[in-house]
Amino acid sequence: MTRTRVAGVAAGVALAAFAVWGGEYGTPDWITMRRQLADERSAVAALRIEVDSLTRLARDLETNPAVQERVAREQFGMIRDGEVLYRVVPR
Repeated sequence: MTRTRVAGVAAGVALAAFAVWGGEYGTPDWITMRRQLADERSAVAALRIEVDSLTRLARDLETNPAVQERVAREQFGMIRDGEVLYRVVPR
């Protein structure tokens, strides 16, 4: 092999290595971004589930009398006429 050919092969190998591993968005950066993309997609999916649940709860609070009564009793301690409220207080 001549020196020119060796230099050409070395330059080609160096150029290929730079194309794969170097630069602003090399293979390690691409792998990291793909992992981050997957994480963000799973976070968005979880938030969509939470938003759907909260939307359902808001609709029930506006339209479902049973849910309205349950919230009034649990959160605000409200009772119906004729009922007696007992509260157990720890020592």
